[in-house]
Amino acid sequence: MKKLFILGSGRGENFEAIVKYLNSSKISSEIEITCLSDNIDSDILKRAEALGIKHKYLPFEENFEFFAGHDFALTVLSGYSRELEAEILLTGTFLNLHPSLLPAFKGQDAIARAFKSGVKVSGVTVHYLTNETGGGKIIAQYPILIGNLTHFDEFEESIHKLENLLYPIVIEKVLEDKVFDFSDLFSGGCGGNSGGCSGCGGCH
Repeated sequence: MKKLFILGSGRGENFEAIVKYLNSSKISSEIEITCLSDNIDSDILKRAEALGIKHKYLPFEENFEFFAGHDFALTVLSGYSRELEAEILLTGTFLNLHPSLLPAFKGQDAIARAFKSGVKVSGVTVHYLTNETGGGKIIAQYPILIGNLTHFDEFEESIHKLENLLYPIVIEKVLEDKVFDFSDLFSGGCGGNSGGCSGCGGCH
């Protein structure tokens, strides 16, 4: 059984997308998911409880002790508000999701900064996490075009839809020790397992 930790601090919408995708995937019986949060009142912990997923409040100061004391296949960050220290990242494999096409717009407020800059292409990146902001080997990226008439709210919504589509598939491939390929993104009809258009705008 492969242990997957999902580490978050906030609303948990992306966490829910990951759980629903993996629960319907062919490797569902091979993984054990645990939700971890540094915010005891976070929605992500409430979502985990509602979804029947193991969950735990994990204060930031206890991260090293926890990860060093557990044998896990993968930890993925999903809306986590703090930067993990280098010694923690040495305990295993960590993935991160960033709402830009790295190395562009590293750090906080990437969606707003990309939009305000006037770039016509942005997107989402999944990468291995290092102690360098926006660093680590890139596993997958997918673009979104920003039209001259695109409103910020539309762009932000497209980014979040793309995050919920791309991240679960990449996580599945990493757990399977397989290379992510763009054909994997569309194997379910540009909507993962749900089928249909996700509305991410990536095909336009």
